[in-house]
Amino acid sequence: MSALPVLGAGGWGTALAVNAARNGPVRLWARRADFARSLAEGRVNAEYLPGVTLPAGLEVTAHLGEAITDAPFALVVVPSVGVPELLAALPRDLGVVLCAKGLAPDGGQLSVLARQLGFTRVAVLSGPNHAEEIGRGLPAATVVASRDGGFARSVQAALMTPGLRVYTSDDETGVELGGVLKNVMAVAAGLVDGLNLGDNAKSALITRGLREMNRYLTALGAREETVYGLSGLGDLVATATSRHSRNRAAGEAIARGEHPGQGGKVVEGLRTAGLLDAWAAAHGHDLPIVRAVAHVTRGEWTPGDGVARLMEREAKPEQH
Repeated sequence: MSALPVLGAGGWGTALAVNAARNGPVRLWARRADFARSLAEGRVNAEYLPGVTLPAGLEVTAHLGEAITDAPFALVVVPSVGVPELLAALPRDLGVVLCAKGLAPDGGQLSVLARQLGFTRVAVLSGPNHAEEIGRGLPAATVVASRDGGFARSVQAALMTPGLRVYTSDDETGVELGGVLKNVMAVAAGLVDGLNLGDNAKSALITRGLREMNRYLTALGAREETVYGLSGLGDLVATATSRHSRNRAAGEAIARGEHPGQGGKVVEGLRTAGLLDAWAAAHGHDLPIVRAVAHVTRGEWTPGDGVARLMEREAKPEQH
C-alpha cells in the first residue's frame, strides 16, 4: 500500500494525517525542514495541534517529491494563498483533494484553478471539522465532492475511520464555496460575541447568514440541499459557535479592539470577506453581512457601524 500524502503540516493537515493513519501509512509534508525534523523527532505538532501524538504509521518529510512517491492522489492542506504555488509544483497526473476553505487570488474557486493548471482528478473536502477534535478521534462527519464519482469514493475510503464519517457529493461548487463563505459568517458571529450583543443577535446573524450563503451559492450553480448539508449549515454552526474557531475568535478580537491574529495561524475569513464583497459588487448581488464584515475588517467601519447598518436595512418579508 502506498502512503497517502498530506501536503501541509498545520493543525488541519496534521489532524487529517493522524486520522488517515488509522487506515494505513501516511506521509505528512512540511514546507520547512527544521519543522519537519521537530515533528518527526518529537511526534507531536506542538505549534499547531498540541496534545495529539503522531502515530507510528505517519512519516514526516520536507521533500515534496518523496511525499508523493507512488501515490495516486494527495490531500492539499495549505492555506488558500499557498495553494497555487503548491499545485504548480505537483505532477498533473496526481489526483488532488483541496482542503483549504478559501479562494484563489482572483477570487475564483481553487478547484477551477486546479483544472486550469491541467489536473484532471480534482476533489474538495469540507465540513464541520475542527482539527482539535478530528486529531483526537472525536466523532465527526465531512464531505468529499468531485465531478468524478470514482475519485470521490477513493478519497472516502482513505479517510473514513471510526471517528470520521465521510460522505460523497458531486456538487463541487456547493461543498467548496460553503466552506469559504461560512468563514465570513463566523467572523461576523465573533463580532457579535465581542460586542456582547447576546444570543438573540447571534441566532439572527447565523440564520440570516445561512440565507445569504444560499443566495450566493445557488447563484453560482450549487444545489440548495448542499447549502443545508454538512458543508453548509453544518460547518456554519460549528465555525460560528465553537471556541476552536479561529474565524469566530478573530471577529471577537476585532470587536474588542485587539489584533485578530491567531498565533501565526491563517484566518481565511478575513481575506475572503474582501474578495466576496468585490464579487458581489461586480455582479450586482446583495450580500449585506459579507459587506459589513469586509468594511469592518478593512477598518472602514467600526464593528458598531456594521451592526447598525445591518439593523437599519429596509423592511422586507423574511422570504422574498
